[in-house]
Amino acid sequence: MSSTENAVNAETLMVNQWLPSNTENPANDEVFLDHAQREKRRFRAVSSKGKKVDVFLERANVLSIGDQLLSDCGQYLSIVGAEEPVITASTDNWQLFSRACYHLGNRHVRLQVGEQWLRITPDHVLEALLHRLGLTVTNENAVFNPEAGAYDTGQQEQGSHGHHH
Repeated sequence: MSSTENAVNAETLMVNQWLPSNTENPANDEVFLDHAQREKRRFRAVSSKGKKVDVFLERANVLSIGDQLLSDCGQYLSIVGAEEPVITASTDNWQLFSRACYHLGNRHVRLQVGEQWLRITPDHVLEALLHRLGLTVTNENAVFNPEAGAYDTGQQEQGSHGHHH
């Protein structure tokens, strides 16, 4: 191996351990991940300090904002939500808000819920639905942190949505 390859390998953190957000280890660095990256068990990222990070988790844990990854060399990396394109819809009418949540949930849409606002990934059909229901709809960049869902334990294999039909 050349000295250049050694330098690159020394800069790459190998991660195969996930720690829940209630772990109280001081973080050495941060990794900004969008919602799709937080659902993968194998991915590459770059830390906020510029280190390459290769993640290989045994189980398909859905990483939550605030969780930590532990590298083979003992470095703790905090998971931070990255901004991404989203649709945010809001209303001050609780009935309209409830109807919108019902219709999106009925379609198994990943959904972040706030107080009289909701957030989804961009989809022109769902955006039109939210407009028809009477919500104020905004396309923006924000952190998307969807609800885990009733059947989501964070331990499922990829491709499964956790219940049988």
